[in-house]
Amino acid sequence: MADAWQGWLGRGITLDDEVDPRRPTWLAATLGVSLPDAAPDGVLPPLWHWILFQDWQPPPALGPDGHPKRGGFLPPVHHLPRRMWAGGRLAFPGGLRIGDRVRRTSTITAITEKHGTSGPLVFVTVRHQIEGPRGLAIEEEQDIVYRDAGGAARKEALPETVAEGSVVEEIIPDPVLLFRYSAVTGNGHRIHYDADYVRQVEGYPGLVVHGPLQATLLASLATRLRPRERLTRFWFRAERPAFVGEPLTLIGQHRKGHVMLSARDPSGAVTMAAEAEFA
Repeated sequence: MADAWQGWLGRGITLDDEVDPRRPTWLAATLGVSLPDAAPDGVLPPLWHWILFQDWQPPPALGPDGHPKRGGFLPPVHHLPRRMWAGGRLAFPGGLRIGDRVRRTSTITAITEKHGTSGPLVFVTVRHQIEGPRGLAIEEEQDIVYRDAGGAARKEALPETVAEGSVVEEIIPDPVLLFRYSAVTGNGHRIHYDADYVRQVEGYPGLVVHGPLQATLLASLATRLRPRERLTRFWFRAERPAFVGEPLTLIGQHRKGHVMLSARDPSGAVTMAAEAEFA
């Protein structure tokens, strides 16, 4: 099967967009923050660029999960029905401002087949380079995982201790937050808003909190912990799903030049691990 994907390596696509002031306004409202405070001088906060470069398709072009049908830019991994954003790595050599005209060049850099406890997996890594009027603003590697529909959607995991001196915040994601974040980022994946689908088809106990939403909340916590420094790099990795209505604990711990971060479910198990580097 691995040889079937080799023709997709190096495949690229370029998209143009504009940081329309309405979209940051909508995201700020969704997150419950003040846009002037979050984006001083009109500079987008880290990870808010995910409101850009949306792929809206007409109904006949959508798959059963609400995403665009497979076989466009990404490889058509038809034999593994579940598709999730597994993690990513970002660098911020510049910044984006409200009103900027922007361009994203995306390239498929790796396709890897593995076998996990839930069965076969296919990981696709896409490199994005986002440029604005002042040059390269964001470099991003995005990991997408495809997996089988069998097996438990949420496996048991051990709680982890909270290091002394950590900053701890708690939110309870509700259906309105998930719906609005899906809308403002153009994410049609039904696991975030369709309760019948997520239980009957995907096998989850409830609506799934977006990985990018968790990453955005963690990046915000990191920047609030280091307000006088500039975020230069951010890594995140999804560990297990988080669900609507369950308390989600955000934890940040200072390290030399870094902030170690995690989001945790009510059991204390990590749903997302992240790290932020500052200069």
